[in-house]
Amino acid sequence: MPKLIDHEKRKEEIAEATWRVIVKLGMEGATVRNIAKEAGLSLGALRHYFSTQDELLIYAMQLVKERATARIEKIALLEDDPPKDKIMKLVLELVPTNQEKMAEMEVWFAFTAYFRHKQEVFDAQHDGIYRGLQKIINYAEQFHMLPKQVDKDLETERLYALIDGLALHALLEPKRVDKERIERVLVYHLTALFDGGASK
Repeated sequence: MPKLIDHEKRKEEIAEATWRVIVKLGMEGATVRNIAKEAGLSLGALRHYFSTQDELLIYAMQLVKERATARIEKIALLEDDPPKDKIMKLVLELVPTNQEKMAEMEVWFAFTAYFRHKQEVFDAQHDGIYRGLQKIINYAEQFHMLPKQVDKDLETERLYALIDGLALHALLEPKRVDKERIERVLVYHLTALFDGGASK
């Protein structure tokens, strides 16, 4: 009896092979040939799942986003955490504090640069992070954690810039901007913001 192949699982395995190639060789090394070799497939077998390189890269990029979103949603659904702890966990999930997230971040930055001039194919800027941060700031407001006169749009933009900056610095200078430093900076920033709300 022929072996049944889980096509969606195989596509995910190819996407994961794509991530590994990008981490090792950069986007210039993410050729269909190199990805097929990393995935242990022939070129013909890979093209059975993805007819073009862009189709493969878009799928691999969306999978990064889906997996990160799933982790964040899991945290958001936890009912026992106090609001402040939940917000801290959600924000920390957006920065590279372990090897898996560091690889995802490196791949995401590479994808963003690659697709920057191909917005008709895929708009890499729509990573969902800004919208997620808007929800976090609104959530903090619901629990009276923000100063009364706070500009929520500016606070969202500031937090977004802080997260992107930490992620980029962690990628470029991992010894200086390590997990502990990232956590300290974010906790410092959010504590100052929330203490401002508590004092009003």
